[in-house]
Amino acid sequence: MIHPSLIRKQRIFLLLLIVFILITIVIGMGLGYSSLSYNRLLLTLLGQGTNKEEFVLFSIRLPRIVITLLAGMALAVSGAILQGITRNDLADPGIIGINAGAGVGVALFFLYFPISASSFIYVLPAVGFFGALLTACLIYLFSYSKRVGLRPIRLVLTGVGFQMALSGLMVVLISSSDREKVDFIARWLAGSIWGTDWPFIWAILPWLIVLIPFSLYKANRLNVLGLGESVAIGVGVSIERERLVLLLSAVALAAAAVSVTGGIAFIGLMAPHIAKALVGPRNQLFLPICLLLGGWLLLLADTIGRNLADPDGIAAGIMTALIGAPYFIYLLLRQK
Repeated sequence: MIHPSLIRKQRIFLLLLIVFILITIVIGMGLGYSSLSYNRLLLTLLGQGTNKEEFVLFSIRLPRIVITLLAGMALAVSGAILQGITRNDLADPGIIGINAGAGVGVALFFLYFPISASSFIYVLPAVGFFGALLTACLIYLFSYSKRVGLRPIRLVLTGVGFQMALSGLMVVLISSSDREKVDFIARWLAGSIWGTDWPFIWAILPWLIVLIPFSLYKANRLNVLGLGESVAIGVGVSIERERLVLLLSAVALAAAAVSVTGGIAFIGLMAPHIAKALVGPRNQLFLPICLLLGGWLLLLADTIGRNLADPDGIAAGIMTALIGAPYFIYLLLRQK
């Protein structure tokens, strides 16, 4: 049973995060290459703005804000699941190569399988999922031992190796492509939020509507898996089946996110750690906080990045790496 004081603490943090998200959304709606006066925001939202104001808000700003928020949520939950099933605090879909696998899948599809633009958007998450799934399976196989089971540190090292190899493959793909397609892949590698139209939101939303509630439902299973294999077997949990199901969920969430945002890492590393520091390691408590925290972190990174340099700003993936890379090194040194 969870102590009532912890539940109250969780609710306070959830409320604070919702407030932070709303404040960041309001700030993000006004800031940009074409600024929008804050005293006109409400009128524009109600459909009483000028054509320019409505175009900037509804066609440029809001879709980007929503897609960034949803992608951050998906990456955070994916990272929390990966850390839970591997019992490794360094696991993150960007660091261990899952995002890169999704990127290679998307790039190959984009380069060699011509399809109409209207269909391309909705196929992207599925293509990214298959690329990420193949990568995750290979990483899992190389990290698994019949004698000791899954080796957490080896998983991270193997994943980093796959990430580097797949990034190299992306460079090879770039070298054999025309300029327009090279620009797309380069933006993806940098973690630039490129899917900024409403159809991209409708493309990834069904994945999140299904997988995020499912992940929250599996919180207790993650708690048991975190206690170790002997304990999980003792309480009747089918370890490999649960790991496989949760791994598929984590891969699908990460693939859906990066298929429209590009190669963004470290959100899935930082958000679970901060959430656990706030309310403790029980998944029922920290997963909802992790969900909102991931969305807010990526939204904040993108809002700051796109206003630091004109006209395109700095990619959100670069902004998260500036914070996340030192944090990853700190965690790596702490585990020695």
